[in-house]
Amino acid sequence: MSVLAAPSLLAGPPGDCDNNGVVDAADVAAWYACFQGPLSPPGPGCECADLNGDGVVDMRDLALLQQLVLAGAPVQEAELAGLATTIYPYFEHVNAFNVGSPVQMAIDPFLMPGLVGKNVHIYVVADKSAAQWGSDPALVDVRGAPQSFTFSGASIQANTVTLSLGTLSANGGIALGLGYDVVIDVNKDGVLNGGDVIDGLSNGIGLHVLPDLTLDGPLATSSATYSGGTFLGQVTVWPTNLAALGPRPLVVISHGNGHQYTWYNYLQQSLASYGYIVMSHQNNTVPGIESASTTTLTNTDYLLANQATIAGGALNGLIDSSRIIWIGHSRGGEGVVRAYDRIFDGAWAPQNYTLDDIVLISSIAPTDFLGTASSNPHDVNYHMLYGSADGDVCGCPNNDVPQSFHLLDRATGTRQATYVHGADHNDFNCCGVNDFTGPAGTEIGRPEAQRVAKAVYLALIKHYVEGHQAAGEVLWRQYERFKPIGVAGATTVVSQFKPNPTTSASFVIDDFQVNGSPNFSSSGGAVSYNVLNLTEGLLDDNNTSFEWLVSDPMNGMTYARTTDYSRGVVFDWTLGTDRFIEWAIIPAGRDFTPYRHLSFRACQGTRHPETVAVLGDLVFTVTLRDASGTTSSMRIDAFGGGIEEPYQRTGYGVGAGWQNEFETIRLPLQAFRFNGSGLDLTNVVAVRFEFGTSYGAGRGRLGLDDLELTRE
Repeated sequence: MSVLAAPSLLAGPPGDCDNNGVVDAADVAAWYACFQGPLSPPGPGCECADLNGDGVVDMRDLALLQQLVLAGAPVQEAELAGLATTIYPYFEHVNAFNVGSPVQMAIDPFLMPGLVGKNVHIYVVADKSAAQWGSDPALVDVRGAPQSFTFSGASIQANTVTLSLGTLSANGGIALGLGYDVVIDVNKDGVLNGGDVIDGLSNGIGLHVLPDLTLDGPLATSSATYSGGTFLGQVTVWPTNLAALGPRPLVVISHGNGHQYTWYNYLQQSLASYGYIVMSHQNNTVPGIESASTTTLTNTDYLLANQATIAGGALNGLIDSSRIIWIGHSRGGEGVVRAYDRIFDGAWAPQNYTLDDIVLISSIAPTDFLGTASSNPHDVNYHMLYGSADGDVCGCPNNDVPQSFHLLDRATGTRQATYVHGADHNDFNCCGVNDFTGPAGTEIGRPEAQRVAKAVYLALIKHYVEGHQAAGEVLWRQYERFKPIGVAGATTVVSQFKPNPTTSASFVIDDFQVNGSPNFSSSGGAVSYNVLNLTEGLLDDNNTSFEWLVSDPMNGMTYARTTDYSRGVVFDWTLGTDRFIEWAIIPAGRDFTPYRHLSFRACQGTRHPETVAVLGDLVFTVTLRDASGTTSSMRIDAFGGGIEEPYQRTGYGVGAGWQNEFETIRLPLQAFRFNGSGLDLTNVVAVRFEFGTSYGAGRGRLGLDDLELTRE
């Protein structure tokens, strides 16, 4: 089986430089047009000429191309699995599916013209690695037999195929679900070989069916409660068969002020049943954050140093100290961030682990006592869980300390947030007082809040610690369209996700951090607009009220204090006239093909008249324009809901609506090419957001930040 460098998503086969679906003599001519001499990198539009993926176009690539012309096309990789949508782009290619839900696949005939008119067999097979496919290319359909299908040239809708109505198994044990590959067997010979198309070769698993993440996993657990002295009381839960599993990651839980370390058994049991060692410890929170951070640091060291004797040595040699996760709640949530900051700054030296061993930190409704310089997650993977009805660390506008989202926006690594409507501060432990503060009828209660928490933490740890691709989708896909099975349909969860801009090599179009003029983006391009009342600035409500006042354009923004640096833009539109804001793309950034998503975060402006006028998800349209003037547009609700309306909590001024809820929207770039749009992703000159009744909501108030192209 011949497999070359993986092509772009939904591109033609390797070597198909004229994109007609076949590799032939015309492609040799196209290759020569791209050849600029030895060691020359591929120019714009000539990426296909670099067949071996070494970054240069040379005679080695020509030799491969000649082999392809003589032997026929090799196996082609493409995204296939996903779900149909009711509006353009009519299909969403995804990796994760809940067990019991439908699974579909689709091809766009304009992007894969070589398949048009062909009758093929479509297989769903147990996932194999590239090496396994190389040694065993036989196709064995897990459903009993492949499907026969003839592709048409009409549209992606006409080439959407239902693969399963919910019968695929998710029983993968602690691996969290089961993976499958999807194969289009073009020559119908029952073998993966030349000319066939596969989703799930070098680009990972084609599709992944997940179990109910709110339920405990398959492993029995054991526990021990013990103490090593003052503020070294601990309760640890681990899988009973730990010795058979081998060393496993360590999760450390640091409780909040007035809480107890025995209050997180629901989370310890959930994670341990999936193979993790989970320790919750006494936390010295009363003096403040510095002492709380110290107990996180010392308790982590104590467990690692004394594993030979704790629980009769049941953990000895079986804790993977290179994969540590810290979770903290309230003051403990700030404490785990401060603990990392102290190691980062060189102010604390752990004895049995290092800074790099901390692979993930999560804060549940953290405080912000210490501020910008001291409570800083820096570049670690960082997550925040927060309930909108929190009556303790409330997010109130009159005090920086309870504004949890300061910590999130200080993170410079991959960061994400889970904002749960109707959950209060103590819903995320077993036994704290009910401090629900919100509209009657919106309280979701402790059991439901903990179902959300169990699903989120299992997905977080599987994704960041073990590289589980589908678990990552649980964290960023629109909750309206894809939520864990056990979470109630009426529960509202708003998610943020921003990959590490350095390690992920994102291209930031505008994050509003530089070029303070609204007429220029942070990447240096011109910005034009006719939206109303546009203001760029620090994401900090400038008074002590959530009541709408013209003098406070950043009303409801609780993402920065005055010493912080997180900036964004706000604006509005009203009935009668369609409006827009457009970013010109600088020449160096116009090739969008290396990226997967156009991503941004947005929120509605709490208590603003244009928000109050129509409470509900806010929808608008995103349009890309290339150098030839060709455009392609997509509504942001194509893959789920729009921008969530603020939780309708009252207090701190006239009106209803709590802190602004940023929500990340990720639009797949290749989908802008579906159904023959003609958009040239190699030369995109503008990104335009369009508002009004022609494009979605007729009126609204929007906050916006982090417009970027991401590779994941």
